[in-house]
Amino acid sequence: MTLPVEISAWKPAPFALKGETVFAIGDVHGCAAELAVLLEAIRGLARDATGKRRLVYLGDMINRGPDSVGVLELWARGEEAHGVDHVDRLMGNHEIMMMLTVVGGPHGHKAETMWLSKRMGGQKLVDQMAARAGHAAAHADQALLKAGLGEDVVHRLQAMRSHVRLGNTLFVHGGLDPHADPDEFLARPWLIFTEARWAWINHGFLDWKQGFGGTLVVHGHTPPDKHKAISGMEDPHQFEGDRLGLDGGSARTGIVTAAEIQDGRYRILKAGTPFENPEPSGE
Repeated sequence: MTLPVEISAWKPAPFALKGETVFAIGDVHGCAAELAVLLEAIRGLARDATGKRRLVYLGDMINRGPDSVGVLELWARGEEAHGVDHVDRLMGNHEIMMMLTVVGGPHGHKAETMWLSKRMGGQKLVDQMAARAGHAAAHADQALLKAGLGEDVVHRLQAMRSHVRLGNTLFVHGGLDPHADPDEFLARPWLIFTEARWAWINHGFLDWKQGFGGTLVVHGHTPPDKHKAISGMEDPHQFEGDRLGLDGGSARTGIVTAAEIQDGRYRILKAGTPFENPEPSGE
């Protein structure tokens, strides 16, 4: 059965993207079937788009869901596969946990403990990589990534970025701290773990009402129930407070959320069938 993709009506918002059409995809968390139908819908919409067409993955592609390896294979595909002119792959906090586990360093052990916890769901990805590699894995390392994901995917993982700016809009996984210098905030390397707060922030960002110095922020990271608890918004997928949130809850709700954004307007894309009893959300 083909999963449905729901496309909202266009809504006005003051995006100024230099004439580009941007397809931004929120947290996927291993939901490969939902991502596949969403990308197929985006390919169709891109045919009708004017100007340069850009696909932005907002991070948290992995963990929790049934097929993170399949998600990463779709995520690693080039522009031609999606009918776009450029693809940006941003880093989420779940990718940070995985990469710190693999590279080690002063935060490696803490990152691994967090990543493999039931709440974060990284053990599912380790098991999926081990199955693909054909052997049991006690620990995630460079060899397991290469054997379980392939060199092309690993190369893409190593090239992830913290953010993309286009016109007046910032695309980033977690968000901005309105009290920090934005350039310094976004330049913090992922190797400093949770101090790279562009991938982790929600409190102090979602409840901020006074804008971000003219920057509009398109982000993922905070699923609908937690977003509502912080922001008070009934629907987090509305442009409000100079923010647009695109985390649909994915592995816990059955919905992967994206947006098509053009100068002056946006519309929301939702792929999948909602679960009858969604689990409480993590990040």
